Amino acid sequence: MASITAADVKKLRELSGAGMMNCKKALTASDGNIEDAIDFLRKKGLSAASKKAGRVAAEGTVTAYTNDGAALLLELNAETDFVSKNDQFNGFVAKVGSIALEHAPADVDALLQLSFDADNTVAEALSQRIATIGENMNVRRFARLEGDVVASYIHGGGRIGVVVNIKGEASDAVREVARGIAMHVAAVNPLCISRDDMPADVIEREKVVLSERALASGKPAAIVEKIVVGQLNKFYAQSCLLEQDFVVNSDLKVGDALKQADAHARVISVVRYALGEGIEKEESDFAAEVAAQVQGS
Repeated sequence: MASITAADVKKLRELSGAGMMNCKKALTASDGNIEDAIDFLRKKGLSAASKKAGRVAAEGTVTAYTNDGAALLLELNAETDFVSKNDQFNGFVAKVGSIALEHAPADVDALLQLSFDADNTVAEALSQRIATIGENMNVRRFARLEGDVVASYIHGGGRIGVVVNIKGEASDAVREVARGIAMHVAAVNPLCISRDDMPADVIEREKVVLSERALASGKPAAIVEKIVVGQLNKFYAQSCLLEQDFVVNSDLKVGDALKQADAHARVISVVRYALGEGIEKEESDFAAEVAAQVQGS
């Protein structure tokens, strides 16, 4: 067995563009022979993948998976929305989702190191899909919830996803409300579950805005505090999940709908992903791109 040095790994990485760990694996498999290692990477579809790694991937899909006691929300990105219609991409997403749901990894890095199949980790399988499909892709984030009742909802073909965890009786009524809450969160996107969960800095900022508005309108300082309290209650009603009008039944607040299903039930956690949120997308002039291609042909 040949000794694999850091210089060997660096050289193969420069020649192939593959990741450092993949280069080390290729050299080990080829007994240190650079040319054989390159062929190994090419056969695995890894040599081309890293060339695409710098490209912005803000499309893709948000999807969810559930079993009896757990729910998983997963965002996997690609460069264009066309990929979300690709069977190979969707098959990969489904497999990654089932792996994360079953093994409960601590984070994305841990998920990428789990076995995808007998020969590859999730990271290696991802590199192969990048090379085959021809777009940069990445497992961006996931959230896994466990509880008495879990529910999920995906909107817009994978544009928005929500998972909900409720502590309470696992009855059909509670399951139905949980599903409705997931739909509600997708539509309304509340800031928090209840007043107790509202961040202190958000409350303080809202108080300052409301106070200055009341003072600017000429209201006496003596009654400004009462005005702020009243306006703050409206803010809570608009921002806290349990106090919002339930989109499934606008005659009820979300909290009241849950109490009707189970008087002791509580919403423990809610996670909502919007596809590509927070990713700075590249602006492009589509007409100019087409013109450039025509001129170059």
